[in-house]
Amino acid sequence: MTRPTRCAAPVATLLAALCAAACGGDRAAVATTPPPAPVVVGQAVRRNVAVTLRSFGNVEPIAVVAVRSRVAGPIVQVHIADGADVTKGQTLFTIDPRPFQIALDKAVAALARDQALLTKADADVARYTSLVAKEYVTKEQFDAATSQAASLRATIQADQAAIEDAKLDLSYCTITAPIAGRVGSIAIKAGNLVKANDDPPLVTISQTRPIYVTFSVPEKSLSAIRARAAAGRLGVAARERGDTGPGHSGSLAFVDSSVDTATGTIRLKAAFPNDDLGLWPGQFVSVALELSEQPDAVVIPSSALQVGQQGTFVYVVSKDSVAEPKPVTVDRSLDGETVIASGLSGGETVVTDGQIRIVPGAKVAPQQKGPEPGASP
Repeated sequence: MTRPTRCAAPVATLLAALCAAACGGDRAAVATTPPPAPVVVGQAVRRNVAVTLRSFGNVEPIAVVAVRSRVAGPIVQVHIADGADVTKGQTLFTIDPRPFQIALDKAVAALARDQALLTKADADVARYTSLVAKEYVTKEQFDAATSQAASLRATIQADQAAIEDAKLDLSYCTITAPIAGRVGSIAIKAGNLVKANDDPPLVTISQTRPIYVTFSVPEKSLSAIRARAAAGRLGVAARERGDTGPGHSGSLAFVDSSVDTATGTIRLKAAFPNDDLGLWPGQFVSVALELSEQPDAVVIPSSALQVGQQGTFVYVVSKDSVAEPKPVTVDRSLDGETVIASGLSGGETVVTDGQIRIVPGAKVAPQQKGPEPGASP
């Protein structure tokens, strides 16, 4: 009975070792299988895409007016502050009106005097008309009375012109804004004496609503621009540096009459309503001129594009969450999106972030947002 007991012990030990080896192998196999890589995904979609010309331009006011005084005198009141927005006809400055009011009163008095003299002269002419026929007065006296009346009528016309001139000078004492816009720094303060049409101007007004953006495009695009402009409104978008939003919307307003032979470009201007004053004179902006629309184009986020030895490709995620590279041909890129000429048909799920974690043929863990901070790669 002792012999079977001795044989059973080695057998049991061998079985235990085999089981331990088998279990350890399973754990090793599980340990070497990588977990799905977390990636951010997007969609390849089909939609209409605008065909645009890209350029850079500068914001320019449609009009800049230097406001000067048209009469001489002391400034008694300044009605605006530096950098204020003004409307057309708004009062900006007031010049002392008293000397001009006195000149107007004198002109009115002279008119009244000459009108009284004309009344007497007309009466003399009427009286002399009957007397000269009876030869009670000479023909020379009658002619002198007639000439006096005519002279007074001319004097009255001059008096009326003097009154209008005095009224005009008096109106110039109130200096108003000739256009709506924003004023710059005010050069003259209350109490200063100004001269007519003197330099520097009292203030400069820049029209900012609407406003222009001036930019240039290659001359080879001129035919397409003219053809599209003849068919209707040409939309233009402008963005400030660093702006990733839709930008400001305007329309093409001006095409220069000649091409710049030195640069081979033609200058254009686009008008923008600028109701929010988002565009500022002198500002440097990027410009997109919309020429046409490409229908049913395949569009993906530009961040999905990868460049390898075989060219451009994207990682496409299958229904079972496996990412495989797929070659694509790029048409053009704009505003963080890329139009694909070939390689995708639309509807595919593409990896937009985390491509460095992908092993072709391995599973991934798609996310619509970026992976949480500290997540394992």
